[in-house]
Amino acid sequence: MSRVLVPCHVKGTVALQVGDVRTSQGRPGVLVIDVTFPSVAPFELQEITFKNYYTAFLSIRVRQYTSMHTPVKWVTCLRDYCLMPDPHSEEGAQEYVSLFKHQMLCDMSRVLELRLILRQPSPLWLSFTVEELQIYQQGPKSPSMTFPKWLSHPVPCEQPAPHLEGLPNPSSVSSEVQQMWALTEMVRASHTSTKIGRFDVDGCYDLNLLSYT
Repeated sequence: MSRVLVPCHVKGTVALQVGDVRTSQGRPGVLVIDVTFPSVAPFELQEITFKNYYTAFLSIRVRQYTSMHTPVKWVTCLRDYCLMPDPHSEEGAQEYVSLFKHQMLCDMSRVLELRLILRQPSPLWLSFTVEELQIYQQGPKSPSMTFPKWLSHPVPCEQPAPHLEGLPNPSSVSSEVQQMWALTEMVRASHTSTKIGRFDVDGCYDLNLLSYT
């Protein structure tokens, strides 16, 4: 299935502080990233791709167009998707991730805005985010290819092969060739294999044919 990249504007991250902000123990454990689409009409989201950077869990909320008289609400379409199996280890920390619409918890049509909520509960990492964020919608369907009726429904060959005028029957030709081969073998077998000497006449030598040296 084809897909088309949707131009988007990724706003700066907003950190939600965890702990006492007046001490060094306070650190941002949650980041919020808003994604808007100012140059496109409401669309049906097909796929989200990005490169993780030490984000352990991801939630996504979507704002969809309904009607002119209905207030627009935020709906959670992905909740606490695990990007790092163990937030305290490196596994999955810098992997490329693809999320598809069938993984979402709600219908992803008429999208106006997305909100990504990133969580990292481990204090081992100084920062975390997502990079190379791209949003895709479904591309135009490929035109269906049509074939001629004779190619789509071939007619089986039911007619016998036409007889070629002026050519002998292959069966009779084969029989005659076998007969000729048999006669050839008979003639070859009847020939004597005895060698005839150059000056040998009825088992004797003619003295007039012999030469003296």
